[in-house]
Amino acid sequence: MIAIRPYKAEDLSAITELLKDEGWTTLAADPDRFDLAMKGSNPALVALCDGEICGYTRCITDQVITLLVAELLVDGQLRGQGVGGKLLQAAHDLFPSTRMEMLATSTSKSYYEQKRFRPFYGFRKTYAE
Repeated sequence: MIAIRPYKAEDLSAITELLKDEGWTTLAADPDRFDLAMKGSNPALVALCDGEICGYTRCITDQVITLLVAELLVDGQLRGQGVGGKLLQAAHDLFPSTRMEMLATSTSKSYYEQKRFRPFYGFRKTYAE
């Protein structure tokens, strides 16, 4: 059984392990900074499978038009079992009038296409660049 609930600070270590397992070293490198990002995001949700954290999503929204999925990550051993879809649906259920947008990698492209997302073109730049 998969349960979805809001992020809590005590979830940080479990999510950090998921990040490390996935090789998302930038996010995992500074857990305190990542915790601040999770607390400042709306919504920030975790998925639990048998009471253990098995995924999360971190979103940003204006609550009217756009719901931006900043990250979506599911434990590699549980992919294909609906965890990611439940996280996305739970986030969108909170703001049903919004359009959901996200960036995707070449490896996640087929997942989002399967979920009926359509591609769009964008750019990214960090402050230091």
